[in-house]
Amino acid sequence: MAELEELDKVFHSIMKRMVETGQAPHYTEIAKELGMSMEEGRQALHRLFSARIHGWLYPNTDFITSFAPFNNLPTQFRVTVDGEQKWFAQ
Repeated sequence: MAELEELDKVFHSIMKRMVETGQAPHYTEIAKELGMSMEEGRQALHRLFSARIHGWLYPNTDFITSFAPFNNLPTQFRVTVDGEQKWFAQ
């Protein structure tokens, strides 16, 4: 898979999960969805964040903390859609 295409698919996988559940996926879930090995999924996740998207991983981990416009950790900025609050904003 070409690198830009791969990064786009990783981005879409994360965004789709954040919208559906309010939680960011772990790289193992991204890898499974995209048909990659676990290590390929981890590396793809790090390449995506190295490409300077608006978000970050928790320091020294593989855990998504923020993925604009969402935050994976609770913040004072709660987002409610149709009476359902399962998201936090940056």
